[in-house]
Amino acid sequence: MTSRNKLAIALALVSLVLLWPGLVQPVLTIRATMELFGNTRELSNETRSVISAIQSLHNTGNNFVAGLILLFSVLVPVLKAALLLPIFALRRSAASYRLYGVVQAMSKWSMADVFAVGMLIALLVGKGTANLSAVAGP
Repeated sequence: MTSRNKLAIALALVSLVLLWPGLVQPVLTIRATMELFGNTRELSNETRSVISAIQSLHNTGNNFVAGLILLFSVLVPVLKAALLLPIFALRRSAASYRLYGVVQAMSKWSMADVFAVGMLIALLVGKGTANLSAVAGP
């Protein structure tokens, strides 16, 4: 196995390990305020991670949006990184080329989770009667 393949395997493993903190660390803070008689009242101030947002959406009955975020933020990255490992282990075989084709097809959907979260924020702002603000986490 070449050093390039070893590095690629190491990077695929690191990406799988770093995916978990990326899913459970705070990603977005949504704050809702309302002005009443000249005073600004805070209605809600929630900080969410990707996983807690999925759970919250599921619990409130927004299963389609929860499913989109689960698919594109969790399942696609895990499958993509996990499929890279057998590609390097089975190098230059027919199975390796087929798996590479699958990974290449999945790569087209890499930014769909960002689109789904953007749609979620737009949905929240569109439905709100109060002033809403969204701040990205670290």
